[in-house]
Formats: sequence, structure tokens, C-alpha cells
Amino acid sequence: MSARIPRGAADPRRVAVISVHTSPLAQPGTGDAGGMNVYVWQTAVNLARRGIEVEIFTRATSSADAPVVAAGDGITVRNVVAGPFEGLDKRDLPTQLCAFAAGVLRAEAMHPPGHYDVIHSHYWLSGQVGWLARDRWSVPLVHTAHTLAAVKNASLAEGDEPEPMLRQIGEQQVVAEADRLVANTDTEAQQLISIHDAAPERVDVATPGVDLDTYRPGSRAAARAEFGLAEHESVLTFVGRIQPLKAPDVLIKAAAPIIAARRDTEHPVRVLIVGGPSGSGLARPTALIDLVGQLGVADAVTFIPPQRPEQLAQVYRASDLVVVPSYSESFGLVAIEAQACGTPVLAADVGGLGVAVAHGETGVLVDGHRIEDWTAALQAMLADPQRLAAMGRAAVSHARRFSWQRTADALLDSYRRAMTSFASSAAPRSDRTTAPAAPGRATRRWGRRRSGVRA
Repeated sequence: MSARIPRGAADPRRVAVISVHTSPLAQPGTGDAGGMNVYVWQTAVNLARRGIEVEIFTRATSSADAPVVAAGDGITVRNVVAGPFEGLDKRDLPTQLCAFAAGVLRAEAMHPPGHYDVIHSHYWLSGQVGWLARDRWSVPLVHTAHTLAAVKNASLAEGDEPEPMLRQIGEQQVVAEADRLVANTDTEAQQLISIHDAAPERVDVATPGVDLDTYRPGSRAAARAEFGLAEHESVLTFVGRIQPLKAPDVLIKAAAPIIAARRDTEHPVRVLIVGGPSGSGLARPTALIDLVGQLGVADAVTFIPPQRPEQLAQVYRASDLVVVPSYSESFGLVAIEAQACGTPVLAADVGGLGVAVAHGETGVLVDGHRIEDWTAALQAMLADPQRLAAMGRAAVSHARRFSWQRTADALLDSYRRAMTSFASSAAPRSDRTTAPAAPGRATRRWGRRRSGVRA
């Protein structure tokens, strides 16, 4: 799908990264902070190590947020004031895109023309802002969707709310306008093409990675001691935002009969739920606590707040099995992090999890979300400690194939393609429009050339 990179194509000097709804400095696992935060931060770090300056624009969510934060060598985070600091759900943020875009444009206007070489937007809200900035600054826009509304709506958890048409139309517009699109996996690339009519030659794949310095094998005994876990317990762990999409309830329901059967044995089962309420899960923040009470397994389920990377690695090391039962995942960073620590994974066979987990070698993929199937899979894995240990060893080797350095290499390739094609384009796409009545397909018309006038 990716176009060839012309010989001698130059690297960007400075990249403007737009991440409207969540800051890379936020703690993953609560609110809207999750894998995308990790992705934005780790790719910024690895681009900066190559001598590329990265400026990240995100929405300020506290009056204590400094307008400009020197977050690391070569990395600047700009907290743009757009709407109230608190009380805005992600679905409310389209009302603040004008204010956010104004803040982005004003920041750039303080610099000489040509300050940025490329814009990289993350998620559709950011893509809307990036689209405007691209036309104002006359630099190419590279966009990563991370998730697609149509894909999420096709596999909703029971009781979860579908993504609105507003988002589907917004995604279609960004796909039609971006100079290049970056997908996490080949599957996601095909979804961009089949759902949003993306031109295959404009789609690149940059598989996410894992911080192999932080997530690596270590002492299980020490990790369990740190969290007060008994050595003889079989520990099943969920890590992520607590919301229907991530399906932590599937793990609890599937584990309940195993907990009951092994309660008085030498190897009782302990379930760890690591994370905080998020998204539609905020409507019922005590739903999981209520569930474990109803199932009679409250004594065997431990809730742990979101953890910083070093402590999260200890959680993975303390676990016999990490469970990722999500209804939709563009990749599944938790699965790769766990495997890098030597812990096998039981995951839903959705989205990028089929890439993140080597089925039968480093873990097991389950088709669908029938509780009986998940219970059977858990029982089979726990019943064979030797196979589980072999999967853990294979998981470490598998995870080493994924690194943020490789992700940054792929992004740089995409940036070079975008810069080269943008510079040579005789008719940029500034006036393409999308037919709102058919968000599944874009209609394109070629209009006037970009003027290059600055804001």
C-alpha cells in the first residue's frame, strides 16, 4: 500500500503533533487516557532521539497546566485552553474545536514561516484541527485514526452506546483530506480502504511497539510481594480503562466458576482489575464492584488503581495470565507489554490483537464473547502450567519484534512520503468535500490551489 520513498528524501526538522482529547503526560487507565497516550509519547521520544523536534498540542484540563511544558529533550507539550478545564466528555469536544484550532494557529504564528515540516494528528478530533492547520501552514497532514467509529459500532458491548454519526462523518472528512494515513496494522489499513474509501497508495502501516527497557521479565516473587499477592495463587489480570468496550466484566464472569471450584484448593484464583472508570463506564462507576458482589467472588477480586509504567510491569510479572477481552482494539498495547514481561495473554480475536498475540504460541485468542468459551479457555490454560510457562518464554521473544524504534522508523518513512508528494503536488486537496449523507464513501472535487497565506 505504501508508496516508495524517493531517494534523498529529507527528514522533517520539526513535527507538530495534535492530540486534542488526551495528553501524553496523562496517566493511562483513567478518563480518556489509554494506549493512544502511550503511542504519542513513545513515538515523540523516539523521533526526538533522531534529532527531530516534536511539539505536541493537547487540550488543557486543569488550571495548573502550564501553557508550555518542556517534557523531554526535543519534546514540547503545549496545553491549549479550549473550553472549561473539567466536566467535558470526549463527545462534548467537537464544540471546542474552533477554540482549540485558534490556539494551535496562534502558537505557530509566533514563529517564522515554515516552522513545522509536517503535522501528525491522532484521532478524528485532532484530524479536524490538523486539516485546518495543513491548509494554513502549507505543510502535509499525516493522520492516525487509532479507532474507527464504524468498527466499534459493529461490535458493541451489551448496553454500550454507539459512536454518533457526527464522528463517522468527521472521520470520513479527515480520511479524505489527509495527505497520508497511518494504520496500526494491515487489518486497520484495509478497514480505512473498505469503509472510508481511502486510496491504498496513501495508507502506511506503523505497528505500535513496547518499551523493552521497562517491560521485561523479572522476579515473580518480588512482584507478588509488592502487591501483597500469595505465591500459591493463580493470578488473572485485566489492565485498562474500566468501560464496556474493554469488557473487564467478561473476565470476572468467566473466572467466577473457576474461583468457586478452586477456593479451598492449593491454587486458588485471584483476579486483578487494574484501571479506572472511563467513557460510558463513568455512568456506572461501581458496576464491577456490584458484579463481584452478585457473583459471590468479592474475596477473590482485587481492584488496583492505574499504575505508572515501572509498577505496571510489576503487575504483569506478578500475573500468571493477562486477559484482554475487548470488543474492539486497533492493536492492544497491554497484550504486548504483558508478553514483554514474560506473561502469556488470553485475548479476544478482534482488531490488532491477532497481530499482538501469536495464537497457540504466546497466548490464546478467543472468538466472540460467550462467557462459557472464556471460562473454558481459562480452565485449559490454568490446567497446564508447563504449557503456560512455555508460552511465557515464547512471549518474550515475540514482544521483542515490536519496539517503538521500529514504529518511529515507519512514521519517518510516512512523513518523508508526505513531504515529497506535498511539495511536488500541482493540485493539493484543499477543496475536497465529503457528502454528509454517505459517510461510508467520499466524493472528491479538485479546487483552487492552496494560497500559502499564513494565519
